[in-house]
Amino acid sequence: MSTEDQSADLPDDFYEKIHAKLQQRIYEELRGASDVVDIGCGDCGLARYLVAADEGWRVTGVDSGAAKIAETEEAVAASDGCLRCIEGDAAHLDFLADAVVEAAVMTRALHEMDEPAEVLAEVRRVLRPGGKLLIVDFPRDSLAQRLWDEDYFTPDEVEAMLRTAGYGEVAVSLIERGQIIWATGLNLSG
Repeated sequence: MSTEDQSADLPDDFYEKIHAKLQQRIYEELRGASDVVDIGCGDCGLARYLVAADEGWRVTGVDSGAAKIAETEEAVAASDGCLRCIEGDAAHLDFLADAVVEAAVMTRALHEMDEPAEVLAEVRRVLRPGGKLLIVDFPRDSLAQRLWDEDYFTPDEVEAMLRTAGYGEVAVSLIERGQIIWATGLNLSG
């Protein structure tokens, strides 16, 4: 059964209903990482969740939307330096040195990137050796495509992009009734 067939019987608020579950699953996937960068963070909602879920985490959210970042000023101030939300270009993470973060996450953002290959390479640059990238996005022909009519990647395309960008131990699957791509890759350089 195709992703499109699976989405036919889903309610339009399906993604809202699984939001908290996805946040928890992301937390569990990245558990053990203390320095995390959230690429395409929007209003830093996931970054705030991760910092609140574990006192030891330091999370930097990056998004090109200044208005979204401005919404998080109170949360940043209350985080005791554990949360930063930065307006910036994901393909140019100049504020981060090489190999400084243990994990990176991109939720519902890869399909929004103008140059996804450049973004994936830049994220790999800032990941420590053994660091993990987690991509959570909508697949082509999903409910999201029916609702928002955007261009999404297939799981095979995401896997190919990760491998081309130099990630190892790449794993890509569809979760949540085939409506979410869950992809991981490791920076095996170093």
